[in-house]
Amino acid sequence: MDMQKELNRLLSTGQVYLGAKEALKHSDDAKLFIMAHNCPEKQAVLDAADSTPVFIYQGSAMQLGTLCRKPFSVSVVSVVDEGTSNILELSR
Repeated sequence: MDMQKELNRLLSTGQVYLGAKEALKHSDDAKLFIMAHNCPEKQAVLDAADSTPVFIYQGSAMQLGTLCRKPFSVSVVSVVDEGTSNILELSR
């Protein structure tokens, strides 16, 4: 799977929340969490995820932010609606 392509499709057609605080606030709505390996709130997100799949992105939060076309670091992407992307395949 081409992560960049699927993230672009997700951001264009789906619904996401960016950042650990938003992930924690909307954890009940998430279908998948994509977390940078250096997420400072890693344990809190893992605890809140409960049965929701968590994909650990091997890049940094700055690299994940770049993939999301943001000029800042993004430690967590919470996928609420995948839109037309196949991003949920990351959890398999």
